[in-house]
Amino acid sequence: MTTPEPFAPTIAAIATPPGQGGIAIVRLSGAASLPILKKLFRPRQPACPFESHRLYYGWVVQPATGTAVDEVLAVVMRAPRTYTREDVVEIHCHGGPLVVREILTLVLAAGAVPAAAGEFTRRAFLGGRIDLTQAEAVVEMLTARTSAGLRLAAAQLGGGLQARLAEVREALLDIRALLEVAIDFPDEEADILDGPGLRARLTRTAIEPLRELIAAADHGRIFQEGVSVVILGRPNVGKSSLLNALLREERAIVTATPGTTRDTIEEYIAIQGVPVRLVDTAGIRATSEAVEELGIQRARRKAEEADLVLLLFDLSQPLAAEDRELYAAILGRPVILVANKHDLIPDPARLGDLAQAFPGEALVPLSAKTLAGLADLEEAIYTKVAGAPAEPPGPVHWCAPNARHRAALVKTLACVEQAGQGLSTALAPDLLAVDVQEGLDLLAEIVGQTTTEDVLDRIFSRFCIGK
Repeated sequence: MTTPEPFAPTIAAIATPPGQGGIAIVRLSGAASLPILKKLFRPRQPACPFESHRLYYGWVVQPATGTAVDEVLAVVMRAPRTYTREDVVEIHCHGGPLVVREILTLVLAAGAVPAAAGEFTRRAFLGGRIDLTQAEAVVEMLTARTSAGLRLAAAQLGGGLQARLAEVREALLDIRALLEVAIDFPDEEADILDGPGLRARLTRTAIEPLRELIAAADHGRIFQEGVSVVILGRPNVGKSSLLNALLREERAIVTATPGTTRDTIEEYIAIQGVPVRLVDTAGIRATSEAVEELGIQRARRKAEEADLVLLLFDLSQPLAAEDRELYAAILGRPVILVANKHDLIPDPARLGDLAQAFPGEALVPLSAKTLAGLADLEEAIYTKVAGAPAEPPGPVHWCAPNARHRAALVKTLACVEQAGQGLSTALAPDLLAVDVQEGLDLLAEIVGQTTTEDVLDRIFSRFCIGK
């Protein structure tokens, strides 16, 4: 990618969250950043040298009148040692909304234009400071909901995924070069191309790493995007009590009257690093009441969309036909059977009845009242959605590709596997070279070397303004 054109407009935005705070930052990027600062900033020392990467104390003033607007610190960062590889200026002012908006207004009046969402990071990418995977990691850091998701994004920002892709790319380039030699010297093709040996090399250096990255994407998705977990059951089995227990707070109203919950209640928690959207639903039963029926219909829809269903049973009551009907309605969905009120009926025979009625399903005894069994349920939830007992992801998972990367990696793997099959059948090297080159092109698309403008627009539209 090339450096942004020097005549590109200087952009400006508030780089800190909206609202009241101790400080706020107005950021500028572009060739006019320093001239604009000099129009507005009155340093304490009149002969200010504006050295790069050094804070200067002074005031932002109205250019026409010299009236002070705010006491600030200003810093000039000269290209190319900046986030965007352009000249960058930051004005650190007091964090009142009116103050920061007035300073931004002055900056725009002095010649800057408002930055679009993600435009600073887009310029960093276009300037070659970061690749596209690192640019995407920035927004994933900003939106991370758990420490595990944050570590995944930080590893990607540090170039973890880029390095893994570079290894695969180098391996494919080496094989592509061998194929080119074989094309140029057809009489010596048999000596140049050792089919079984080259296939083994392709498998070791490209196919297996690509499979690992795709698996890492599937595993990493749950840490970055989270999962939806719906609590389902008949009225009065303890769904709202379970929600409160998992949240460790009294979020939902709990009474002995069946049908208290008429609508869904949604809250976020983190379970061993996984963001979980918990959905408490209306108790499902036959009813003639219109409002309750609407809640039941919504509960069924949420269960159909969920990544995991917690199907709750009341151990103090015999297994009912409605329980079996509920299970039948979600058959094929990931489910954990939760035997609630275990404190009232500790008899293992009741648990045995449930296990016999629904063989092969995960079953967790629980008391939402005393919280006994809650840790076991959280472990079961993690295991169900992550596919393994709770443990820190391995090194490959800390380079977890996102959905866009995964789609391209799947296509790359298909191309490379096709090349491997061609080596097994002694396919002509020019045909093999086509598959390998297509894989290389897809890898280039992931890091942004050949990415189209519409894809870039879609990626950077996810950013906030000011980043």
